[in-house]
Amino acid sequence: MVSIDSVPGVVLGVVLLAVLALVGVVRRRRAMADGGYPTSGETVTETEKPFGLVRWFTTVDHKDIGILYIIFGLVAALWGGTDAMMLRTELITPGTTIWGTETYNGLFTTHGITMIFLFALPVFFGIANYFLPILIGADDMSFPRINAIAFWLLPPALVLIRGGLITEVLGKLLRPLGLTALTAPLFALTPIDISWTMYAPLSSTIANPQVDLALLGLHLSGVATTMGAINFIVTIFAERDEEVTWATLDIFSWTMLTTSAIALFAFPLLGSALIMLFLDRNFGTAFFAVDGGGPLLWQHLFWFWGHPEVYILVLPAFGLVSLILPKFSGRKLFGFKFIVYSTLAIGVLSFGVWAHHMFTTGIDPRVRASFMAVSIAIAIPSAVKTFNWMTTMWSGRIRLTAPMILLIGSIGTFIVGGVTGVFLASIPVDLVLHDTHYVVGHFHLIIMGVIAMSMVAASYYWFPILTRRMYDQRLARVQAVLLIVGVIVTFNALLILGYLGLPRRYAYYPAEFTLLNQIATVGAYVIGVSVFLWIVNMIQSLRTGPLVMDADVWNLKETGQFTREWQWFEERLRERRGFERGELSAPDTGDED
Repeated sequence: MVSIDSVPGVVLGVVLLAVLALVGVVRRRRAMADGGYPTSGETVTETEKPFGLVRWFTTVDHKDIGILYIIFGLVAALWGGTDAMMLRTELITPGTTIWGTETYNGLFTTHGITMIFLFALPVFFGIANYFLPILIGADDMSFPRINAIAFWLLPPALVLIRGGLITEVLGKLLRPLGLTALTAPLFALTPIDISWTMYAPLSSTIANPQVDLALLGLHLSGVATTMGAINFIVTIFAERDEEVTWATLDIFSWTMLTTSAIALFAFPLLGSALIMLFLDRNFGTAFFAVDGGGPLLWQHLFWFWGHPEVYILVLPAFGLVSLILPKFSGRKLFGFKFIVYSTLAIGVLSFGVWAHHMFTTGIDPRVRASFMAVSIAIAIPSAVKTFNWMTTMWSGRIRLTAPMILLIGSIGTFIVGGVTGVFLASIPVDLVLHDTHYVVGHFHLIIMGVIAMSMVAASYYWFPILTRRMYDQRLARVQAVLLIVGVIVTFNALLILGYLGLPRRYAYYPAEFTLLNQIATVGAYVIGVSVFLWIVNMIQSLRTGPLVMDADVWNLKETGQFTREWQWFEERLRERRGFERGELSAPDTGDED
């Protein structure tokens, strides 16, 4: 239930959003190269970007910032993925034979925080930064400098969140120098091991000072996300080309608009909860103390952000599937309006399902029943998308390119992950399966299924635009198949382990679960191999891949789906060829001897 005290805050948020949209409309003029706006008497001129690292540290160009987001997200993904591989390696045997319980607890804490806060959303924000202005016919984002600031808040957030490991490495490097006064504080910071959900009272009483730094880092990442969300909303409202109406707005922009609206209301609340936890730890407040607000207050606040966050992550993936899938099906997207309506429905319903994470906490059965009903109902708009995707492929001329293989695989894994979510939304089932590996399998079939696969599919689909080169398509198809197989093997095995009753978050387990854990670990290694092949393909193709001379690399003109970003790319290629021909044909004006 929403307290009456929260109504002013909601109204304030709506008013703030309206004011920002109005500002964007008033300033709807062509942005200058530095991201500003020309004043009276000034003319808009093109300026060359600085060379080298200066360009990347000072840029406000939406395409550059998009690339920075993607690179940052990739670094975070590799770091968090390494955590996951270490976790699965420990679980090869029933006992704690490799890392130990403390390291294991730290690994799954940092893995969860890194992948959710620092990988998935930054990558989607990067894709949207690069392509959304092009798709809507805008010159740039509405607030280019705020766009840059939002990104540059993320690297320090990463350092603060994962600082325990960084300080330990620095301490070991400085120890031989005998700098005890400097190394002692470094060793006092150990990696956080309170789980990514940070439940009180453990998170509010544990003595590790690194937890305080992590809370500040998480708050910083939330501020960055909120700034980015505001920018996307105002850009879509105020910077669209006159030809781009709400009826012709592309599906990816619709999903980013809904995602940004959810983030605008979810992340400030998480920030407030993080500040309250920080105050509890350092200033003696009692927001989450047993004799104060109580540990359950943290769960309510956390999951009020946490479940909308799931849709903040998955809606951009849905947008990519809806945008790219028709291109390789030879048909327009079936039921476009219904996909838009279902996206908006998910955005609204996402704030009414958080307590299904708390069915086992003893809350009022009537409250549980209401959240069960909404949690089951939110599956309907997701099912609408799934049936529309399958209908788009029905009787289509399907081309099994690497992006298409990944999208088909993502739909399959999303169906399994979604249906298992419906089971968990049922109170009697959740009471049995809560905190088992079934929950891990369900969640990762979404995260590693539709979310990660749509990212990789987008990287293949738009690689020619990003680099003006083409990748090894055969290797890409092999990588796509390996990723799908690895995800299915790993997380279906976890579903079975959960059905058999194995609890999650333990570094050790009874011996009868050994085989299924080993199968899951083999599947995780297959995922690791597929990621390695993707990195090799991307780097090698960036260096030596064949140059793209024709913008219609996917034969989209044939089906009338040569959309705005490809038209923009075609114009850039045409300009580049004209520039190169001009240089070659320029007369020699030098004096002859």
